[in-house]
Amino acid sequence: MSQSLIEETQEFVFNLLKDELPNTFLYHNYTHTQRVLKSTKEIIEHSSLSEEEILILELSALLHDTGYVKSCEEHEKESVKIAKTFLKDKKVDETIINAISSCIMATNVNVEPQNELEKILRDADGSHFGKTYFNEASEFLRKELELQGKKNFSPSEWRKENIKVLTEKHHYYTDYALKNWQAVKEENLAKLLKKKKKHKKKLNVEKLKAKYKTQYKNESPERGVQTFYRTALRNHIKLSDIADTKANILLSVNAIIISVVLANLISKLDNNPYLTWPTVIFTLFCVISMILSIIATRPNVTSGQFTKQDVIDQKVNLSFFGNFHKMKLDEFEWAIKEMVKDKDYIYKALTKDLYFLGVVLERKYRLLRVTYTVFMVGIIVSLISFAVAIKNNPGVDIDDVIPESVQTNSFNNLPPKTIPIKRLS
Repeated sequence: MSQSLIEETQEFVFNLLKDELPNTFLYHNYTHTQRVLKSTKEIIEHSSLSEEEILILELSALLHDTGYVKSCEEHEKESVKIAKTFLKDKKVDETIINAISSCIMATNVNVEPQNELEKILRDADGSHFGKTYFNEASEFLRKELELQGKKNFSPSEWRKENIKVLTEKHHYYTDYALKNWQAVKEENLAKLLKKKKKHKKKLNVEKLKAKYKTQYKNESPERGVQTFYRTALRNHIKLSDIADTKANILLSVNAIIISVVLANLISKLDNNPYLTWPTVIFTLFCVISMILSIIATRPNVTSGQFTKQDVIDQKVNLSFFGNFHKMKLDEFEWAIKEMVKDKDYIYKALTKDLYFLGVVLERKYRLLRVTYTVFMVGIIVSLISFAVAIKNNPGVDIDDVIPESVQTNSFNNLPPKTIPIKRLS
């Protein structure tokens, strides 16, 4: 009959928790009940108990948390009420019911177990402290408290709470639990203490970093200074690249223009002498533009040497290759070591580099401005000179200047998207 009663109780508890227990109970659910029952049987197997005592313990394990379907506060009392009602319906002896009630009440952490049965159930209810699934069960309990709006624990706060429970509030009573679960409980406690220490160390490091970071920001301008040099040097190098690109464009354009002039206009000068001066003016301005473009991009190579005294006196800029390209490696390495010893020397070298880059940029852009001006004036003057030359020679046959094939090619007869091109032949 006892086995049949156990099975009926299991079915009753399963259906009760399934139907009436809210899904916010992630820890105090049927899984927890099964684990407590399993731990209870584990202790029973290593204890000398009567059939009646075994029945009391197994029924107590199954019914001990049923009160959660009614209330979280004083759920042990609610569990006792549910157990008494159910067991009386099953015609269970009053003595057994009273023993089960006492065992259920003994699961309250504030109640001290009075006999062996109460101690066994108390140890079984807290068996997860000495099990490998402790972390999983602990996390489910934390989430349960959070979902029910009782209290939100951060991971560090929950770790502190678990340490407090394991060291101050919980201890095992039975010989079996002390022998088999206490060691694992201590291992779990040691892991928590290790994590706490690691977390505390991390917090101290973060506080120290924050302290020095604040001090660094408030007292030291070095980061701002480094950003200034980095940004200024990068901008100067970009501007230098832009200047070189502009000079290359002018060189290419003028080279193409001169090649066209040589290929087309020069051969026409014998028959059209009036075009001589316009052609000369046009070519001259193009040549001048090319020369100025070359001068703007022409590199200036320095001596490439320095003395030890120059390094000691901080007169040499070691960040520019032109100051050391002729030096021996060991001399250069010595100079660099001397420079990095002094932060002010580094900033002084960067300042010199920035200054002379600015001087070179000024020269490049000044020459480019003159070059573009010359090119623009040359185009205007050349067009005017060509117009004057053609105007002063009205008897000139257009066929001498523009090929017949170009003249007969009317714009109206051009195919779609075709651009007319006049070419001197």
